[in-house]
Amino acid sequence: MAEKMPRIVDRSKRPPGEALVDLRRRLALLSPRDPARTVVIARAAEAYGVSVWTIYRALRELTRPKAVRRSDHGTTRAVPAVGMERYAEVVAALKIRTTNKKGRHLSTARAIRLLEEDGVETPEGLVRAPVGLLKRATVDRVLRASGLDHARVVRPIAAVRFQARRSNELWHFDMSPSDLKQVEAPLWVEPGRGKPTLMLFSAVDDRSGVVYDEYRCVYGEDAESALRFLFNAMAPKPEPELPFQGIPATLYMDNGPVSRSKVFQSVMGSLGVRVLTHMPPSQAERRTPARSKGKVERPFRTIKEVHETLYHFHKPKDEAEANLWMRRALVTYNNGDHRAEPHSRIEDWLKHLPPNGVRAMCSWERFCAFAREPERRGIAGDATVSVEGASYEVEPELAGETVTLWWGLFDQELFVEFEGKRFGPYQPSRGAIPLYRYRKYQKSRAEERLDKVVRLADQLGLPRAAVSGGDRPLPSLPPGAASTQVVRMPFPEPAAEIAFPTSLAARLAISVQLCRPLGSLPEPDRAFIDALLAETLDRNTVAARVREHFRIAGRG
Repeated sequence: MAEKMPRIVDRSKRPPGEALVDLRRRLALLSPRDPARTVVIARAAEAYGVSVWTIYRALRELTRPKAVRRSDHGTTRAVPAVGMERYAEVVAALKIRTTNKKGRHLSTARAIRLLEEDGVETPEGLVRAPVGLLKRATVDRVLRASGLDHARVVRPIAAVRFQARRSNELWHFDMSPSDLKQVEAPLWVEPGRGKPTLMLFSAVDDRSGVVYDEYRCVYGEDAESALRFLFNAMAPKPEPELPFQGIPATLYMDNGPVSRSKVFQSVMGSLGVRVLTHMPPSQAERRTPARSKGKVERPFRTIKEVHETLYHFHKPKDEAEANLWMRRALVTYNNGDHRAEPHSRIEDWLKHLPPNGVRAMCSWERFCAFAREPERRGIAGDATVSVEGASYEVEPELAGETVTLWWGLFDQELFVEFEGKRFGPYQPSRGAIPLYRYRKYQKSRAEERLDKVVRLADQLGLPRAAVSGGDRPLPSLPPGAASTQVVRMPFPEPAAEIAFPTSLAARLAISVQLCRPLGSLPEPDRAFIDALLAETLDRNTVAARVREHFRIAGRG
């Protein structure tokens, strides 16, 4: 029998992956210190023509992840990592600074040119890149790797969902134009302004999602329509299937003209309702204005898609009929499933009512009193005051006084307050009294008392001694003040100037004295004047010697 040749072991070989997986499975069935593990490894090494250590090495590297890229992938070799990140931050900031409302901004290539040519001023100083150092592709790759690319920079921050713990703890309020736009016969129309717009008002409970909607014809978002709707939303409803009512603790709305109205804020403050408005959009904080309106905007969409689409078959003639149809749609909507709980919206509202119950709404008369806004006005001499084109006749005793007018949004009566006393209500005046109906004016008690004081003023008198003093002695000075000497300071008189301040001023005076310019004098006379001024600047001396010199010379 021929002798068996020794098997050559090739250490560069590795067993296939399937064999290694099967070998690991077989080893897992044995304990860590079982001698049979060595036998299994040796047989596998002999079967694949490799060493035992190759099998052990292959088993260790079986589950080790292998990089598919180079170890320096993503690292620039032209600029250190810190410097490249600084350039990328400046480029990203340039794009943010130059972004307009349409989303257009500076390109990466243009930002690199600005860095190379002019530099960019930063709080740390001027940042300027060497020419040819930065490449557009490299900067874009660094921006994407560091999360500073423009798509991520302008992306809004993550939204935070909130939910009230109790019913009526927070209401969302908003209004939206109806898809119907207008009704055929609105209940009221202002002359010269055309038909009003059909607006859909909505109040949504944050906890349960229960909705109350109403149609109102308006010419824009105004506080009067919003307050009328909120009164109906807070008041009890005639339908037993719609128990939604009560005064909420907080009202959440947008920053429109309603929330900025002083009357609206005053009424909500009187009811104890805290008004919160949406935070305005901010580019620095990457905040959009619409993300907090979903709970009130979603019912708008449902009503317009489920209910208002049926108006293609039958349209309401006015807003009253539209609201009547809306009530049935609201009952159906509120009996729908809650967004998270396994029951309906109205069941969730009833289940999470406050322990003390809901705060009941006041009467309409009391609500109208809350909507009155004070205004300081002066009453005319005929005891009338004009408000919005209408003249009101108030108490005669208020004529000429400055009073506080209380004029409400929902009433046509005027109340007047003066010195803590309230007068009224007053209706619009009917104009002047006809002559045949004129009657003598009946004076009030205050006016009668004033007339009595006026008559008394005509009858009063004073003795002559009250004016002349009579024989009464004059009051004397106190003992300490009688011996005090009054120190007087002399009045400062202006000091007379006895000499010319300068030679030029002296020459001007000599020219006036001679009535001729000095330049027209002969050379000997000018030399005399120069010598005189060099000797003295005294006014009297100069005038006397000039007068004597020219008189001796016979020149007048």
